[in-house]
Amino acid sequence: MRIIAGEYKGHTILVPKSKFVRPTTDRVRETLFNLLNNRIDFEGINVLDIYAGSGSLGLESLSRGAANIHFVEKNFVIYNKLEENIKKLSVKYRTKIFKMTALKFSLIKEHEKYNLILADPPFFKDDIYKVVENILINKYLADEGIIIIERSIQTKEKDIKNFGCKPFKIIGDSCLYELKNK
Repeated sequence: MRIIAGEYKGHTILVPKSKFVRPTTDRVRETLFNLLNNRIDFEGINVLDIYAGSGSLGLESLSRGAANIHFVEKNFVIYNKLEENIKKLSVKYRTKIFKMTALKFSLIKEHEKYNLILADPPFFKDDIYKVVENILINKYLADEGIIIIERSIQTKEKDIKNFGCKPFKIIGDSCLYELKNK
């Protein structure tokens, strides 16, 4: 897997061999970031990558000009691979990893404001609904901030009900949802 565009374009992202990781495909990542480029200016923004895995979404944002990326990843093996990817790009000073579940992270009261929150939970993990609810209640989003969630087409009906919106883009088996402050 490689970074698609920006300062670190072409750099390889190491993906852990684990049944707990389902990296966003290059096709979905490229489509997502092409869509985001038309919606936001990455220059200087704060990004949160929850269910970070290898960090591909956050590192892509960093490559495109984001100032800071915070990652949330609880699995020890996956966390270590994420640290390795950050070290490989020499961007530790622009990143922070929270080694905890997304649900626990979403309950933190003192936190940064994020312009972009990216969530790519395991496709059939339903704690994402509570995580999103907590993020909105606890005001993690900056005023014009957005949350992008990648889910499976197989959970589409349940996702529409829980997120209160239809996916803005369907790519193969992936549905992308966009949420904003209410």
